[in-house]
Parts: sequence; C-alpha cells; structure tokens
Amino acid sequence: MGHNRKVIYLAGFLFSIPVALTSYINSSFLEIYVDKNYIGIIYVIASVITILGLLKMPKILTRLGNRSTILLSYSFILLSFILLAFGNNIFIIIPAFILYFISTNFIIASLDIFVEDFSKSSHIGSFRGFYLMIINFAWIVAQLISGSIINKSSFSGIYLLAAGFIILAGIIFFLFLRDFKDPEYKKVSILKTLKIFLHNKHISKIYFSNLILQFFYAWMIIYTPIYLHEYIGFGWDKIGIIFSIMLLPFIVLDFPLGKLSDRIGEKKMLLLGFSIIALSVLVIPLITEPIFWIWALILFTTRIGAATIEVMNESYFFKIVKEEYANEISFFRNAPSISYIIAPLLAVSILFLIPSFKYLFFVLSAVLLVGFFNVLRLRDVK
Repeated sequence: MGHNRKVIYLAGFLFSIPVALTSYINSSFLEIYVDKNYIGIIYVIASVITILGLLKMPKILTRLGNRSTILLSYSFILLSFILLAFGNNIFIIIPAFILYFISTNFIIASLDIFVEDFSKSSHIGSFRGFYLMIINFAWIVAQLISGSIINKSSFSGIYLLAAGFIILAGIIFFLFLRDFKDPEYKKVSILKTLKIFLHNKHISKIYFSNLILQFFYAWMIIYTPIYLHEYIGFGWDKIGIIFSIMLLPFIVLDFPLGKLSDRIGEKKMLLLGFSIIALSVLVIPLITEPIFWIWALILFTTRIGAATIEVMNESYFFKIVKEEYANEISFFRNAPSISYIIAPLLAVSILFLIPSFKYLFFVLSAVLLVGFFNVLRLRDVK
C-alpha cells in the first residue's frame, strides 16, 4: 500500500509539471489566433465536451479499468502537446487545445481514484493534503522555469517540454500498478446522480463551494496572465516568478490543513478561506503600477484563501463519498469544466459591455463572497 501511494505521488508530480507549465500561458498562446476578448469561447467549447466525456467515465472505467483509461488519456495529451508545439494555424491549434483540455480532466479524475483507493478512510484529510502539497510543488517548479523558456524559445518550447514530462508520467503507469484492482464502479444514472447532489445537503453545498473555487481558478488562469502582461506591463520572466511566489501557500498549507481538517472539521476553515480570497481579489484592480513585490504579495494572499478552500473541499467531499462511486466523483470533478463554461461566458459578457479587464476582478470578488454565504449553512461531518 505504501509503495503504491509513493508511485501515485510521483505520477501526480510528473503529470502536474506539464499542466502547470501550460495552464497560465494557454490564453496568451491562443490570443495569437483569437481576439483576447473571445478566448473564453474556446474554453467553453472544450468544457462542454469534457463534461459530456466525464459523464461517460464510469462506463469507460468499467470496460477498460482505471489504469488503461489513464494510459489512453496520457497518449491523447501527448499528441495534443505535439500539435500545439508544431501547429501553425487555427484549424490545428484549437482542436489540439480541446484535446489537451479533455485529457487533462480525465487524468485528474483517474488519479483521484488511485489516491482514494490507497488512502485509509480515517486519515483522508492527511493523505489528500499531502498529495495536494506534492501537486502544488510541481506548479511552483513549473512557474519558475516557464518565463525563461518562453523568452528563449517562445510557446513551442513550453509545449515540447510538457510533452517530455507527459512521457515520463506515462512510463510510471506503464511499469507500475499492474496489480491494481479496480473497485466496482457504481452505475448510477445522470438524473439519479443529480438527485443525490441536490437532496444531500452535505454534498450539494460542498459541490457549490468547489464550483466557486474552480470558477476562481478558471477566471484567474485565463485572464490574469493577459492582465499582467498587456495591461500592467510585466515581462514573462517576472510573471513566472510572481506566479511561483503566488503558489507557495499550496506547499506550506496543504498538508497541515489536511491534518487540521481531520481534527476540527472543515467549516471554520472554509469561512476563513473565502474571507481571505474575496478581500484580496478585490484589491487587484486597485493597483495599476508594475511593482513586483506588491503584485507578488496580493496574488500570494489570494492563494492562501484558495489553498484553504481547496483542502477543505477535498477532505469534506471524500469523507462522505468513496472511490467506487465513480458517478459522484466524476460529477464533483466536473466542477472545473462547468466553471470553464460559466466564467468565460460571464467574462465575455462583461468585456462586451465594459471593455476593461479591471472590472473582471470586482465581479470575481462578488462571486467569491457568495461562496462565503454558502459555507455558512454547511455542517461538519466526522
């Protein structure tokens, strides 16, 4: 069990490096082919297809097994990175990006099943906190090197490096976990799954909390790099360092917060997390000068709130949902895809009415405040 857990941690780290290398530069890369005010539409299309795919995931897992499913997903994401690196027209780039987006979400969902299977239910918060800490360490490493790579070899270099890490991560699953025994994936209809989420107040409220957090991630990942680069005036080398500092709370807080959730419950920490993130995002549009340490501090503070919310959401959800309930897990993991529909559509509407990126962050702060009030009605579970 301990060996398998280490394998998953390593695989999660190797997979997170390419995702982190590309996530914050995708919108700027797509801007070469699509007007920046409408980049969000591509994310919407990719998200709709992803949701439809994840809803079929229990059936795929039952037929192929989790290990084969994740290996197939690695093959698709490798292909997408190669196409993004060498494609030179919109008819290659957009389909490749959509394939990348879908494959990423499938791999994340599959990794969840492995992590849940290798965890002891009495220490779910601790194990998931440590797993998230490893994942987020990969994000920091990736941001440290991404800016310099873009300056030296443009976006193609980033996607080729990402492809290399995907090969390494795929080798892990090719060589190991051959003896993994798939749980019995419960086949529940989509309608019944929706009823479970709607009728179970524990699940519905933590899902909504997760949806708002993913909305925050989607908003920031798509629009913050463009805002910092084109409106504030930072170069990519500085942006990479700022993002590395920004992500440090995920390393420092994830594991201790996971242990804390096992002891005191999640509600209080969720309230604190939403308070911090809403207030810090509200400050972003008020600063107009490219002062490095101020931007690093503000974005660092947003991630203190995000890290707190993320660990508490994960811990709470997996205390009440086990790994064999693939429909519930897939629906929970649909939150990022749904957020990548809602967030860009709202942002495009705002930019159409008020063509200024500054106002996007005022709206985001208001959305995060809704998350605070949602958590007020949440009850801790043991």
